[in-house]
Amino acid sequence: MTTFTHEQIQLLLDENCCHECEGVGRDKVCVRIEAIAELPSRFGDFHIVAFSNNHDDKEHVAIIKGEVLEAENVPVRLHSECLTGDVVGSLRCDCRDQLEGALRMIGGMDKGIVLYLRQEGRGIGLTNKIRAYSLQDQGLDTVEANLALGFRDDERDYAVAAHMLMSMKVSSIKLITNNPKKMQQLTEHGIRVVDRIPHIMEPNEHNRFYLETKVVKSGHMIDFHGKEHLAEQSDRPIVQGMSEDQIHKFYD
Repeated sequence: MTTFTHEQIQLLLDENCCHECEGVGRDKVCVRIEAIAELPSRFGDFHIVAFSNNHDDKEHVAIIKGEVLEAENVPVRLHSECLTGDVVGSLRCDCRDQLEGALRMIGGMDKGIVLYLRQEGRGIGLTNKIRAYSLQDQGLDTVEANLALGFRDDERDYAVAAHMLMSMKVSSIKLITNNPKKMQQLTEHGIRVVDRIPHIMEPNEHNRFYLETKVVKSGHMIDFHGKEHLAEQSDRPIVQGMSEDQIHKFYD
């Protein structure tokens, strides 16, 4: 199994049995570790940690590989629950591919964490997500559908995730993500994010428009040719001596 020892497990459980703090974020989110167990899987041998919290009445979990307590540069994936994708294998999103890809990636590493967060439908819930699907069937994109239902394009809050990482005493992380908002929120909540690991899935005919919308409207860093977008590449390079006609032909 992993190097997460029984002594460390007992220490965490003892520390969290009566844990109370001032909380994280504007909602003063406080989480508590409730249980820890071994979790052998098709993606590798892990431990699973169950958390309760004072914010949303939901049970979130951390799936852990290796020694993460007080560790630096821990690869971490934040995965929001997606019943249609994770369980049924829906092709309308890339959620199941992202989850399995993260577990497979971390399963092959010395250490890493997947936080499975109960934030269905970008935080709007399962029923509203299906309502949004219905609006998308009528021609709206995923952002327009959320707005039409009275929500923001993304209602997720990562204060719970930040406190989960704090509870496991993680010193710094490399975030496995294409979403800059995750990096921003974790940093604002006190997590030291030292690097980003791109997490790009191959699109299919059903989810390509969904993924393109995430890039255009939500700022996700996805290149459909498998290349990482870097901030310094945002300006078009123009070589000295190029004529206007050459420039237009090169970029049109």
